[in-house]
Amino acid sequence: MSENRKRNQTLTVRLTASEKEAIIRNAVKARMSLTDYIVAASLLTEIHVAEDTRPLISELKRVGNNLNQIAAKINAGAFQSYNFQEVIEMQKAIYEELYRLNRGTPWRP
Repeated sequence: MSENRKRNQTLTVRLTASEKEAIIRNAVKARMSLTDYIVAASLLTEIHVAEDTRPLISELKRVGNNLNQIAAKINAGAFQSYNFQEVIEMQKAIYEELYRLNRGTPWRP
């Protein structure tokens, strides 16, 4: 960051030894000062915040419960056969959309 500005503010963070070493290593690798590296990494990294996905997760669980009930009836002989491919594809689409919204981060209740 070659901007001419006076940095007169401090920010204290707590890290593990390995986190600190990795950040320093990355700054050296990028040929940047530690301050420039941290500022660039934090300000230039886009953060994606998904809207609240809990209602979608709840609905997905309900659909899953219904599928389990259907599977139990099929196994008990109530149905001879049924093509559930459409249901499976819909479940997959819901899962993929939730995954996309969360950018691959695991959902935490």
